[in-house]
Amino acid sequence: MPASSEQPPKRPVKGAARKTAKSDPPAEKPFLRFYHSEVLRVRTLAVLARIEEGQDSRQHRDALSEVIMELNVAGMEYYYLRPLGLANVSSRLERSARFGIGGVVLVMTPVIRTVIKRMKRDELLSVCRHMREIME
Repeated sequence: MPASSEQPPKRPVKGAARKTAKSDPPAEKPFLRFYHSEVLRVRTLAVLARIEEGQDSRQHRDALSEVIMELNVAGMEYYYLRPLGLANVSSRLERSARFGIGGVVLVMTPVIRTVIKRMKRDELLSVCRHMREIME
């Protein structure tokens, strides 16, 4: 097999995304929104407030991880499983989709927990700001 003359893509410099990421007002870019329960909204806002107002916001990292996972699950249900129900797919196909979503959650949960647990106060506060922005 002949060697390719193409160069492999360059990896971005570590931290480059942090420097270029800007928070754009929602009106400037297209966006999607999903609806979740009022109970989840109240719990999310309570966790964000505890992190933002607490002396040691790191003590609330587990609660933030839980809320993030619940929001992810609610989003997957809204964007993926709900349309399947509206399309009246077979129960076998819907069970298969739910099984797949369950697998995604099993993989995502420890990753999200690990990342959140390693965050410092200023990083946690940045996550909280972003979450508040997208909740408006």
